[in-house]
Amino acid sequence: MPAGAAPVPPAGPPPGLRRLLPRRHELRELLRLAFPVVLVQVGMMLMGVVDTVMVGHVSPADLAAVALGNIYFFGSCVFGMGLLFGLDPVVSQAVGAGDRLAMARGVQRGLVLAVGLTVAASLLLTFAGPVLTLLRQPPEVVPKAAGYALATIPGVLPLYVFLVFRQTLQAQGTVLPIVVAMGVANVANVGFNWALVYGNLGMPALGAEGSGWASSLSRGVLAVGMVAISWPLLRDLVRPFRPASLRWRPIRRMLGIGAPIGAQMAMEYGAFGTAGLFMGILGTVAVAGHQIALNLSALTFMVPLGISQATAVLVGRGVGAEDPPRARRAAVGGLLVGAGFMTGTMALFLLLPGPLARIYSGDAVVVGLAASLLPIAALFQVFDGIQVVATGVLRGVGDTRVPMVLNLVGFWALGIPLGLGLAFGLELGPRGLWWGLAAGLMAVAVLLLLRVRRRLAGVLLRLQLDDDEEE
Repeated sequence: MPAGAAPVPPAGPPPGLRRLLPRRHELRELLRLAFPVVLVQVGMMLMGVVDTVMVGHVSPADLAAVALGNIYFFGSCVFGMGLLFGLDPVVSQAVGAGDRLAMARGVQRGLVLAVGLTVAASLLLTFAGPVLTLLRQPPEVVPKAAGYALATIPGVLPLYVFLVFRQTLQAQGTVLPIVVAMGVANVANVGFNWALVYGNLGMPALGAEGSGWASSLSRGVLAVGMVAISWPLLRDLVRPFRPASLRWRPIRRMLGIGAPIGAQMAMEYGAFGTAGLFMGILGTVAVAGHQIALNLSALTFMVPLGISQATAVLVGRGVGAEDPPRARRAAVGGLLVGAGFMTGTMALFLLLPGPLARIYSGDAVVVGLAASLLPIAALFQVFDGIQVVATGVLRGVGDTRVPMVLNLVGFWALGIPLGLGLAFGLELGPRGLWWGLAAGLMAVAVLLLLRVRRRLAGVLLRLQLDDDEEE
């Protein structure tokens, strides 16, 4: 080096960043686990897409009924779904520690909670008609939406049981049975909709209500099929039933982990659901157009959601194995992959809003409204990917309460008030509501990233539900 010359910095990222970036084999492990998990998430979403597309060709009223019915169904069930996601850190950390007893106790407690959650959600679904009427939804849509909600009640328990076993298998890195069962259930859902929505095979043409029955039957096929295929892997976790699984103190600790996840998911879903209910005030066309744009956004969201679940598993394994650097690298890898995918979907929504909307409906007015909402959805795609993967990172280390608070701030202190002000105060209508949702998502993503940075910089310790490990 000539005298006085400045040293040439080494190629590549600085040393501090290199310690955080996932190694090649770790990135492969993330993608290997995430890909089938994404397939499962997309498969779950495709059931809703099939329902929406097939009913959308009956009438705008039936399409709006499925939209409102779905809002009410998931509004009734989403807390329970999130609560069962509390199994992620419990089971994945037990896998990392090689603790089969803790896995069995976690699974059995999850099944007990699934039964209780089914009772609560089913009771809520029985009141769909009066609640939707009280919320000033279109009179011509409410009876159809209520019929749809009632028809989904038999599918609640299969959905919760599926979630318990899905989280368990994912934590172990075994996802093929879930993928196979999801594929079979999606094929069955098409057939059930074809028969019950349009009145084929001697069945009555039930329209939106038929789609609700199709969803329940398909969820039954999904749960039974997955358990049947994966029973050799689940048998010793389910039986013998362990009396310790009914101890209140560990269940209370499990609720302390899962309830904030459920509340967070309820707040996020509730923000979009609230927007959908205000769309009902704006009219049937507004609800139908909103449902199309939301359905497309939710479909793309399934990919980072699957990446989030895979990231939660890998972070949890790292914590359980007492290997914090491994957990941190898994977190960074998941965030990079999730944001990268959503960058591509952003371009798709910006370039093809009209053709995408026409997949769902032939009504020109509905399609035009949906196409006007998709560019707004495009702007929050990357932020949506970041916030859901960041949530998975925090769930993997057992940090669930602070993310709940951050969602409350982003969606309910900022997003919803702003959306209502734009929609009704400035008379921007449906687009105003969507601008509010976009602002809320952006705020949540930034806040969660800051929380991830702070949490991963601290000490990472395994969760302990039981005071002792003796039966």
